[in-house]
Amino acid sequence: MDKQIKTKSKKTKKMLLWGIPILIIVSIILMNLTRKKQVNLKKDTISIREVFKGDFEDVVLFNSTVEPKTSVLVNVIQGGSVSEIFVESGQMIKKGTPLLKVYNPNAELNYLTQETAIVEQINNLRNIRVNIKNQQLSLDQQLLSIDNDFRNAKRQYKLDSTLYNKEVVARNDYQKSAQEYTFQKERSGVIKKSVSEEKKSRDVQLSRIDISIANMQKSLELLRKNKENFIVKAPVDGLLSSFNPILGESYNQGKPIGKMDVLDGYKLVASVDEYYISKLKEGIKGRVAVNAKNYDIEISKVLSEVVSGQFKVELLFKGDTIPKSIKRGMSLKTKVFLSNDSKALLISKGQFYQSTNGNWVFVLNSDNKAVKRTIKIGRENPFYYEVLEGLQEGDRIITSSYDDYENVEEINID
Repeated sequence: MDKQIKTKSKKTKKMLLWGIPILIIVSIILMNLTRKKQVNLKKDTISIREVFKGDFEDVVLFNSTVEPKTSVLVNVIQGGSVSEIFVESGQMIKKGTPLLKVYNPNAELNYLTQETAIVEQINNLRNIRVNIKNQQLSLDQQLLSIDNDFRNAKRQYKLDSTLYNKEVVARNDYQKSAQEYTFQKERSGVIKKSVSEEKKSRDVQLSRIDISIANMQKSLELLRKNKENFIVKAPVDGLLSSFNPILGESYNQGKPIGKMDVLDGYKLVASVDEYYISKLKEGIKGRVAVNAKNYDIEISKVLSEVVSGQFKVELLFKGDTIPKSIKRGMSLKTKVFLSNDSKALLISKGQFYQSTNGNWVFVLNSDNKAVKRTIKIGRENPFYYEVLEGLQEGDRIITSSYDDYENVEEINID
């Protein structure tokens, strides 16, 4: 009996000795699981900003470039190689001033062939017209002769009728005179009718020939005018820019070789981040500073094509407020207002946003500890984010990068 008790006592001690380490390990694991992950940082390695209430200016800032309000491309109308250059880029040019000349032997030969063919067709039609006129003249002469025969027969018939009634002329002579008169009368009527119908037909034919000749004359004038396209001329009055042709270089038909800047005003052109493509629309107002003076502007056009993450907008000065000191190519800081100013809870922009997308921040609850907190951010401008939820006025947050602390819950600040 005593032996059994001793055996049980040894087993119990052994179990107690094994159980103590297990409890310690479990406790350590539980402590590690419940302990928040922390990191220690020096205060001078982070940026801390305070949440405050203020006027939120819903704006977009970007640099815009001054360009002429109206520009006209100068295109090569007739393709060929440059044989002569008459002006230089940057000159003030009047409309119609020759800029350069191109040489294209194939096109010139083609023009010459077409011109010869048209001239030959015009000459052929004119010859046909002359023949028709001659035929008409011949018919008119025949008609006069027939009419003359009819008049003679009529006069003889009247004379013979008088003499026959006085029994001076024999019956046989009288009948011959009457028969000739009847024949000439019927002949004259038939021929006059035939000539009248033929004349109408010839008039229609002559009219069509005249129209054809006129059209061919227009084609010939257009062809000769097109031959002038070997010389490229200024399409409008203005400043010639981007004009850098090279002697001997070939240009295809329609190829732009420069621009004419019409000096009727200026516009601003800017490339804007695609983030704002749904926010910027025509008619939105803005402001630009020139020599420390502000000028009102307005978006006139939004080009929605996105290239390399950016799209273009064009802006015009409002009214007659165009500053006299601006010049083509100047870069101006431009501000566009998306909405009116409003009171809001604000935090300064910082690198933390790239790591959290504005979903959480580290908030200081004392001078030496910052705790992760979920927040909600609304609008933004180049300087501030609008806070909708999760923060109060006076809260201090870390605004520097969180890239290395995404799994950290607390930051100890030394």
